[in-house]
Amino acid sequence: MTPAQGGERRTGRRRPAGPAPGRDPTFHQLRLFLLLVQEQHFGRAAARAYLTQPAFSKQIRALESRLGAVLAERGGSGRFRLTAADRGLVPCAEAALEARARMGALRGQDLPHRIRLGAVGGEATMPYAQSVLRVLHARHPALEAEVRDPALEAEVRGVDFVEQIEALRDGTLDAAFLRLPLPAELDWVVLAREPRVVCLPADDPLAARSAVSLADLAHHTVADVPPQVPRAWWDHWTVNPRPDGTRVRYGVTVSDIEALLFAVVHQHVIAFVPAAARTLYPRPGLTYLDLSDAPPSIAVLAWPTARRGTPLLTALRAAAVAAAAENT
Repeated sequence: MTPAQGGERRTGRRRPAGPAPGRDPTFHQLRLFLLLVQEQHFGRAAARAYLTQPAFSKQIRALESRLGAVLAERGGSGRFRLTAADRGLVPCAEAALEARARMGALRGQDLPHRIRLGAVGGEATMPYAQSVLRVLHARHPALEAEVRDPALEAEVRGVDFVEQIEALRDGTLDAAFLRLPLPAELDWVVLAREPRVVCLPADDPLAARSAVSLADLAHHTVADVPPQVPRAWWDHWTVNPRPDGTRVRYGVTVSDIEALLFAVVHQHVIAFVPAAARTLYPRPGLTYLDLSDAPPSIAVLAWPTARRGTPLLTALRAAAVAAAAENT
């Protein structure tokens, strides 16, 4: 066994083969690395960064991949040991973050250089979401993303019904374009309101109508979501219970909008969606009908309450409020 093989066996991890081409470390990753050096423990460092330990470890592994070196030699119970590469990186990371702080002071702001935004369904394509991104870029042109729209300088990652909350909790995303209701652990700015519609198979007896009521749909089976999705969110969307107190009958479980539409066509369930779905998701075999008595759908930009005072989210909230005022 070679020394390198022995190292792999002790740490249980592969050694990066070399630096990832064209992928420089991010300031966020360098900041997390220095927290780890200070705390000498993955769990404590993750807590200081307001991240779960898996999310924190993922960022350290990404940093290692970009540098092509093993930085974190794990000990027992989440402990951390400095490697030779660690010792060389510490002064470089400190210098890079100090230089960035000086540049931020010159600009009169102290923002990270990257923002990570998520969106459920087609929310990122909606005019109100585009307005937020335009205002944010106009106010903070240095704010970048690894994968960005050239005009907006912001990454927007699609999330499914489960990930829409989990990605905010674990720090994978900074904020997301979502629909109410949301857990109390999140803050948000309301961006728009629109009617809800019902999505039915095209061969449903009601499909010839232009509008229906909840009572008309009393005997229809409704698509369900995985148990990890907050039940209050889906009950709101499906109006469960109905105004007369009856409970909704649920059918097949789906985890994202495409699976939802597929189930409507092929498994003869119905679904309740924002009116914008008519334009975003026209599909053969589907019919969208107006709902005469369902509450409106409310679109928001949301982020974790625990991180609301950070410079990045302060700037994002201000951009969202300004964009919402413009749209109104």
